[in-house]
Amino acid sequence: MIHLAAHVSLGQQLGQTVKQSAGRSRSRDGSEIKVDMGKKNFRKRIAALCLVLTVIGLAACGGKGARVVFTTDFAEDEVFRIANINCTRPEIMVYLTTMQNRYESVYGPEVWNVVREDVTLEENVKETALARIAQIKTMCLLAEREGVELDGEDMRLVDLAAGEYFRSLNETEILLMGVEEETVYQMYAEYALANRVYEYIIQDINPEISDDEARTITVQHIFLRTWTTDGSGARVAYGPDVKESVYEKACEIREMAADGEHDFLDLASRYSEDTTITYSFGKGETETAFEETAFSLETGEVSQVIETESGYHIIKCINTFDREQTEASKLEIVEERRREVFGEKYDAFVDTLVRQMNTELWDQISLIHDGEVTTTGFFEVYAKYFPE
Repeated sequence: MIHLAAHVSLGQQLGQTVKQSAGRSRSRDGSEIKVDMGKKNFRKRIAALCLVLTVIGLAACGGKGARVVFTTDFAEDEVFRIANINCTRPEIMVYLTTMQNRYESVYGPEVWNVVREDVTLEENVKETALARIAQIKTMCLLAEREGVELDGEDMRLVDLAAGEYFRSLNETEILLMGVEEETVYQMYAEYALANRVYEYIIQDINPEISDDEARTITVQHIFLRTWTTDGSGARVAYGPDVKESVYEKACEIREMAADGEHDFLDLASRYSEDTTITYSFGKGETETAFEETAFSLETGEVSQVIETESGYHIIKCINTFDREQTEASKLEIVEERRREVFGEKYDAFVDTLVRQMNTELWDQISLIHDGEVTTTGFFEVYAKYFPE
């Protein structure tokens, strides 16, 4: 099952009711070594379709060659068109209502009072729903170009899923969303087709990754920064004399860390200017100097003082090969390759499309505030019949 994600948004900052996890990169105090203990899980959950592109040039900017057209030539309830495929108001309302009720089930109806940077949560959720549907529609167009179709079993499952979801709706939900069973059938069919074209495009990617390529290690470190901040919060590098004194202090700490008489964790707790001491990471995830030094150490070995752009580090290797994390890293690397391959073809395709947005109708669409409208199962029903 694919999981689509738009740009980082107000909704994501509040906690994401549609499957998303913690942010990808961890910013350390000063050192900015890009290590993230949660990254592997994140990539797994979004599969390979969390494209940085956000197809929805509809409401914002298009791709490099994309053409966005604003026109009044729309059928009733038609929100947008991409080439020869369109999206209607009931489709938007299914996504939008599902997301709305998920938020409210966690945070309560008062969540819609939240505003961040002059953007309301409702506005943000609308844009997210629009972006996700636009991405599905675009992938269906790509499937048409690639000759990818659903087979008989796919259609049977789509029919079962559509029937189950539609039967779960009460009369008020059907009326206010304006949805029919045929609409749900179409949406599930397009969702399944988007999955199929993704699988088709990435089918030749080799899933075999070596232990060395995926190797994950665990280290502890002591960090002393070589900068401060000014009144506006901007970083200001230490002068030569101050920087030299920091280096001398780092050398003294390193001598204690390597003498066998001092506990490294204790020294890190006393002297390190990074709030995190222990990190696990693979190749390509940290600054070069830090990575090269860390990967050259044996278990229990303490490095010399090394310098990065942010300051001085003393590294102790805790584990030169974390099997569990390495296996997870293999999956992550494969997914990254799949995403890159798909993304290249997808981005190039998007740039060829003409997109038309019915801004008048879009501005009229809003959340449904009715106690009888509580449906949340659209994505769960699909996942039941099309599991990952």
